[in-house]
Amino acid sequence: MVTSRLPGRPLPAVPAQRAFGGRRPGQGLLAAVVRSAGRRRVQVAGCLVAAGWAGVFPLASALPNQRLWGTVAAGAYLLAALLAAVLPRPHAGRAAALVAVVGAALVPLVLLALHGYRQSEVGVVERSARLLLHTGSPYLPHPVRVTDYDPYLPVMSLFGLPRALLGGGGGSVDSGAGGLLGLAGDARICFAAVFLLCLAAAWRLLRPYGASAAVPLTVLTASPLVALPLAVGGVDLPLIGLCCLGLALAGRGRPVSAGLVLALACALKWTAWPAVPVAAVLLWAVHGRAAAARCVMVAVTGAVAAVVPFVLAAPEAVLEQVVRFPLGLSAVRTPATSPLPGHLIACLGPGGRWACLVLLGLGGAAVAARLLYRPPLTAVQAADRLAVGLAGAFLLAPAGRFGYLALPVILALWLRLATRTGQVAAGTPRVPSARPRPSESLSATVPSR
Repeated sequence: MVTSRLPGRPLPAVPAQRAFGGRRPGQGLLAAVVRSAGRRRVQVAGCLVAAGWAGVFPLASALPNQRLWGTVAAGAYLLAALLAAVLPRPHAGRAAALVAVVGAALVPLVLLALHGYRQSEVGVVERSARLLLHTGSPYLPHPVRVTDYDPYLPVMSLFGLPRALLGGGGGSVDSGAGGLLGLAGDARICFAAVFLLCLAAAWRLLRPYGASAAVPLTVLTASPLVALPLAVGGVDLPLIGLCCLGLALAGRGRPVSAGLVLALACALKWTAWPAVPVAAVLLWAVHGRAAAARCVMVAVTGAVAAVVPFVLAAPEAVLEQVVRFPLGLSAVRTPATSPLPGHLIACLGPGGRWACLVLLGLGGAAVAARLLYRPPLTAVQAADRLAVGLAGAFLLAPAGRFGYLALPVILALWLRLATRTGQVAAGTPRVPSARPRPSESLSATVPSR
């Protein structure tokens, strides 16, 4: 407590929290990390780490797209580190972030799109859009090769509509139309746009009176965690953005809006479905069961309405491509074979594959029990619960990639950054910190006797 008095007149005590502008000294580990990020040494070190990360790809990756990204991005990160080291302090961080996002994300994306190069996932999405327009179904009826499989739910094909409408890219899924036409119709542009808009909207919801999301979003996009998938593939980016926005809406007590956003996410990939019960438990704990029921009803109804017609039209194709193929149970093996624990166990044989599925079920049950026993009360806590569950699923799945872990990492990071310390209660509007009354302000400046 901060106390003092004027001659002959005692004044009320001022809480230490108010005396320090509404926050206790040293509040929150993340707040300290964010403050330290403004230091020149941390900025330079971060750029150098990113340059080292990018520099590995030209040497170790077998994919030409990733090698090109690593070559361009490594130089951009080194230049960003130089700017962070030599420019005056007020401008060093912003200039470094701008150079990094342009050199590591935008330039590789434009170069790859102009030459018609992309990872096969982008070609699969664009082909599914053409099939949807011409046949009414985004799935090939008799897939033979790996690239014939479409492991995504039907709404994902909408991201390929610009290419289908503008034309081009009708050949191999590994290469599309080049030139300005190829850039304008590239599905990666749509992936990135939805991702950035959703993260900006989530930031605005959770921090309506705080700083702009421009600088944090630029730094996140410039990081290899986002810049690499944005430039070469980006299929998971809209899913990440929609999950963040859905949890932010649930945290602000908007069950119908949260349900609509999560319905869209659930119609993209199965990965988004665990977000629905997490958002529902958050709403139930803070706003009551009626809000939770509205969110679940809207999310499930919307997702089912978007998916079921295609399941009824081609049930075998959907079962083979959307269920069996990602789990590694189809005749053609998925190329998602990063050496994660689940994949290593699955390589032991049929018994290992079923052991992975059992471990997945046990892990899901443990996360669900934790969710019900200690329900989240804020959007940040809900994001943490979902991030833990998804990380466990990706690690134990029979087939997976390191890139899938970007979803839980960004979930846990972005909403926490938006609320600084994660202490904003769900559904409670953030207001500026209370200022002391004139008498209290005077008492804090007059020395005690």
